[in-house]
Amino acid sequence: MRSNYSFVFFGTPELSVRVLEELSRVGLVPELIVTSPDAPQGRRLVLTPPPAKRWAEAHSIPLIQPKTLKTDEGLEELLKKQYDFFVVAAYGKIIPQRLIDLPKKGVLNVHPSLLPKFRGASPIRSQILADDRDTGVSIMLIDAEMDHGPILSQIRVPVSPWPPGALELEDTIARAGGAELARVIPLWMNGEIQPAEQNHAEATFTKKIEKEDGLLDLSVDGYQNFLKIKAYEGWPGTYFFLNGKRVIIKDATYENGALRLTRVLPEGGKEMPYEEFLRGVKK
Repeated sequence: MRSNYSFVFFGTPELSVRVLEELSRVGLVPELIVTSPDAPQGRRLVLTPPPAKRWAEAHSIPLIQPKTLKTDEGLEELLKKQYDFFVVAAYGKIIPQRLIDLPKKGVLNVHPSLLPKFRGASPIRSQILADDRDTGVSIMLIDAEMDHGPILSQIRVPVSPWPPGALELEDTIARAGGAELARVIPLWMNGEIQPAEQNHAEATFTKKIEKEDGLLDLSVDGYQNFLKIKAYEGWPGTYFFLNGKRVIIKDATYENGALRLTRVLPEGGKEMPYEEFLRGVKK
């Protein structure tokens, strides 16, 4: 059964697809999906559609892929009618005020932290790096500032064992966030829930993760390196250099106060157990 609400969904990666799945499970299906343009991926730079586009096509939902939201070019489908609300989940671009003002009941955002903590570009990875186990999701209304708008709902999403990999935590938070958003939407539309301003004095901010952040110094604290290995899972990954060659860390454990690398991918080689790699180095 499909709901009577008219809304647009803005999202791009797998995280956004998890939210879409939870919404559609209870009949909350967007009339339009706005996602990023196809982008080159992999060593061969193959032009690849974002996950949200693939989901839209699989469910026969109209979609647009504007290069920018700063002009009306490519937004004709979005601008031709008035919607009840918009939903944003990991879209990847700032929603300008002129679009925030369009829907009757504003723009709802699924944010993967307990705001005001971990605002900004990398909340999930930064929370793992900070070893902050108070994980959860916020349903908020977007305003003109980054992750600044009032909160409609927050839920804690405990994760065990800790620390999880970034991809695991992202999946867990996205599913919980989608389910909570599905619960909140009818309450918001019926006036049964009121937004609460964040305590901005307690805000913490995250930075954009760069490829260079994945370089590890294996001589320093093992637990901090283990947090990095978990936080940088998927992107940018973690690595070290030995004899001038990059060695990518594929898996590791932290036991009895020590970091233990288990699988690595040496530059120009194949993935192998770390002990096998060390034997090759000693030859």
